[in-house]
Amino acid sequence: MQLTERNMEKSLCTLAAVIFLGGFFDAAQLTDDTTTEVHLLLNSTSTAASVTVQLQHHSTAKTTPTAAQKLHTTAVTTKKLHRKNISRDSEEENNGEKKPASKTDEKKTQLDCPPLGLESLRVDDSQIRASSSQRSGLGPHRGRLNIQSGISDGDLYDGAWCAAYKDQNQWLEVDAIYLTLFTGVVLQGKNSIWSWDWVHTYKVQLSNDSVTWKTCMNGTEEAIFEGNQNAWSPVLGVLPVPTVARFIRINPQTWYINGTVCLRAEILGCRVHDPGDSSEQDLGSKDPLDFRHHNYNEMRKFMKSVTKECPDITRIYTIGKSYTGLKLYVMEISDNPGKHELGEPEFRYVAGMHGNEALGRELVLNLMQYLCKEYKKGNQRVVRLVTDTRIHLLPSMNPDGYEEAYKKGSELAGWAEGRYSFEGIDLNSNFPDLNNIMWDAEEMAIDKSKVSNHYIPIPEYYTQEDAMVSPETRAVISWMEDIPFVLSANLHGGELVVSYPFDCTVGWAPQEDTPTTDNAFFRWLATVYASTNLVMANPNRRLCHHEDFQVHNNIINGGAWHTVPGSMNDFSYMHTNCFEVTVELSCDKYPHASELPIEWENNKESLLVYMEQIHRGIKGVVRDKMTKQGISDAVIKVEDHDHDIRSAVDGDYWRLLNPGEYKVVVWAEGYFPSMRRCHVGMQPRATICDFTLTKTPLQRLKEIRAKGLKIPQDFLQLRLRALRLRKLRATTKVLNQRRVGQRTLQEERKARGA
Repeated sequence: MQLTERNMEKSLCTLAAVIFLGGFFDAAQLTDDTTTEVHLLLNSTSTAASVTVQLQHHSTAKTTPTAAQKLHTTAVTTKKLHRKNISRDSEEENNGEKKPASKTDEKKTQLDCPPLGLESLRVDDSQIRASSSQRSGLGPHRGRLNIQSGISDGDLYDGAWCAAYKDQNQWLEVDAIYLTLFTGVVLQGKNSIWSWDWVHTYKVQLSNDSVTWKTCMNGTEEAIFEGNQNAWSPVLGVLPVPTVARFIRINPQTWYINGTVCLRAEILGCRVHDPGDSSEQDLGSKDPLDFRHHNYNEMRKFMKSVTKECPDITRIYTIGKSYTGLKLYVMEISDNPGKHELGEPEFRYVAGMHGNEALGRELVLNLMQYLCKEYKKGNQRVVRLVTDTRIHLLPSMNPDGYEEAYKKGSELAGWAEGRYSFEGIDLNSNFPDLNNIMWDAEEMAIDKSKVSNHYIPIPEYYTQEDAMVSPETRAVISWMEDIPFVLSANLHGGELVVSYPFDCTVGWAPQEDTPTTDNAFFRWLATVYASTNLVMANPNRRLCHHEDFQVHNNIINGGAWHTVPGSMNDFSYMHTNCFEVTVELSCDKYPHASELPIEWENNKESLLVYMEQIHRGIKGVVRDKMTKQGISDAVIKVEDHDHDIRSAVDGDYWRLLNPGEYKVVVWAEGYFPSMRRCHVGMQPRATICDFTLTKTPLQRLKEIRAKGLKIPQDFLQLRLRALRLRKLRATTKVLNQRRVGQRTLQEERKARGA
């Protein structure tokens, strides 16, 4: 059927729009003499019009590395996108020289189009169809890259789309809704612990109406794309010629001999801009932030740039090094950086514990830049935060793992590439298990109230040189002990939920609700973040994988989710004064750079309002009555809360509490205890409850003797007074007991005489 003149004109307009897809081609870094062939699939014909277009070179920020294109006569195999070499540590170690790109790298060309959003859930279930399905739990809606199944097989949430038949007529179809320049497909096998299923080779078909389909060609032959050799590693197939269409199909040709036709997928493509389409909206962020993925060197440069822009409120310091020697950088944001101010609480965000969960890393970097810019603009909310709080931001706790994931890129890192440290350690369970130490002591104790419920020491085995403790974990523990943190959050990815302690269950039961004595406040903290997160708060959102956290209002006790002995959250609570929760930020652990502005908007308010919760409860200074100096390590005990805290070096303390009336007792070694009733209101500011302690006579005597001073006469009289009073009380108690016994005996005699 021939094209009408009108249809040809419309097609040429669409082609012109394709040529000027500058927003997506910016990151491709094409050389000026590069040409790329683009196919335009036309509605009214079964043939494709082929044209060659000149792509312009742009110099804007790079998007996430994905994969490089390498064409073969019969197949397209997985290759990384050309990207700058990553040096292992600082520029100084490389003598300040950058490794020059090879000629081969310079010749590489690419159309760096982002994913359509199967993994990020931007593609709705209604946009995905299939030729057949084994059952509903293996339907087309489960054919999303990196989707995870539950432990049970056969439920509604299995780990892939699986066809009902083992033949070459099966397909998974995605409707992009709009005309899209398709550039590639990322394929992955089925997620399951019970079976192995993946596709070895496949074809790609394109259409504008979902009726007439055209198979992608490689020259004069139908292109056969190489798929997977295992169930977990994503493999990129690049279209020999980028093609404009609306619908795309993946048509498996061969599969694992002992398996079935199962796959998970992501589609790469750039939406064709239509000036007449009013539905096109900018879904990004209005904040002028650096939205891209930063490797180690880029992160260092970025942090330095923020410090240069806001030198009065920022400071960069390191807390240690990773196994390979990469430094663990922290940015402090405060109106007086580098110093703990009396009465000012300390806050921290930790990201990148799992290296492949990259969103938290970028959000923390965005937060640095945002606080700097808004402080300079005079944003009163930010000014209050910076003035009243000392903020510490650790963007990458596991830089070795991140560099491993970064090499693969956002779509090819898979579910676990870079999760662990260089030594293969999961940092999220590498802290001392203090929970069971406390629970075992309580079980053996006659009086449980005598068992310490806070500041539990690190066990001896954990301190040995041969202990399997990563240098990253050791660095963070030392950091926790050096700074009197009050509140923290540990940023993860791969789900949408906020979990709170305890993470470990009694006896390491797989799942069991294990609340702390501060359960009400932890639930408040989790709710504050979850209820202000734009995605979590959406009641119509799709499940990430197989667990419905919306029934719990997107918060859950860590032990009720899955037990994690030795978690950072539990250690922080039991070894220090700091309350900490885990935030699972997104279904996609490593979202494409094009998603970062949206993710910032989803989390911006949550990140800010969570920090503000540090100013709830009570705070104050514990001082010596005579010297007026602060008393360190004073124990602050709140009635009906079996978790005490201690004062910092200067005597200041902070106790997070919900609104209410509290009886607070403070004591320190060598001092008489002191009690006050403190009221916590609904206002987001802490109630000041200061305490003054008086030394015991024995303590004063010890100090005088230690200094070699003469014991004052009045002190001797005071000491004698105390001793006599103690003796008087003891004899009074004996006399009272004797009188009670005599009275009882007299009553018994009277009763017998009657």
